[in-house]
Amino acid sequence: MLEPVLRLAAAALLAALLLVALLYVLQRRLIYFPGPAPPASAAPREVELLQLRTDDGVRLAAWFLPAPNANGRAVLICNGNAGDRSHRLSLAIALAHAGYGVLLFDYRGYGGNPGSPTESGLRADARAAAAALGAHPAVDPRKIAYFGESLGAAVAGGLALERAPAALVLRSPPPSITLVGRHHYPYLPIFEPLLLDRFSLLEQIRSVDAPVLVLAAERDAVVPVSLSRRVFDAAAEPKRWLTLPATGHNDRALFDGPRMIAAVTAFLDEHLS
Repeated sequence: MLEPVLRLAAAALLAALLLVALLYVLQRRLIYFPGPAPPASAAPREVELLQLRTDDGVRLAAWFLPAPNANGRAVLICNGNAGDRSHRLSLAIALAHAGYGVLLFDYRGYGGNPGSPTESGLRADARAAAAALGAHPAVDPRKIAYFGESLGAAVAGGLALERAPAALVLRSPPPSITLVGRHHYPYLPIFEPLLLDRFSLLEQIRSVDAPVLVLAAERDAVVPVSLSRRVFDAAAEPKRWLTLPATGHNDRALFDGPRMIAAVTAFLDEHLS
């Protein structure tokens, strides 16, 4: 009687080990959802096509949108974990109309770029983008803001520690991959030691020396308001909080909605003038 029980236990253990191994191998496919290269027709005529080069030799495609009355002011947009730069074009156009030059870029593995996304890779990509924007002849490096969307908020927050911006805007910021994962998957703590990428924004934001604006969606089912609020609470002053009512994580209002754009431009006008 004991032998069948032992066999069943051994089979269950083997199945659990196989599941853990599968999750370990596939975990980055559960975090990153790259989009293909946007068609050339997606870029407005005024866009300047750029190619960035990272410290580890990866070439990245980027678009720079000039603004006629920017006076050196510019915004670097760090995308979330899905899509490509064309999906943030409406945001970039709205900021350009408000008087800010804007740099859109895709991470490695996104938008037709070579390589595969990892936390260290995305951080290297953001460094290359910040360096290129700061060296652009139309940009005053003292008047650059970072705009981080969702996972890109963690990228922008880490970048702010290495290269301080004039202002930092975080839209739906996750405190970390682990904390968001625990919210959605209560059993995740069992697997946390196996996580390759963590994006610990909550730890980084405490040391950021820049004005911070945090934007949260009231009905965000991906990064709940309560988690974004933890990022805001950990940030130093000066800081500002805005909850956008009746909006979800990927709603249009969080890309170029008038209330969001008004809040962002008012914040940037205050700190980049």
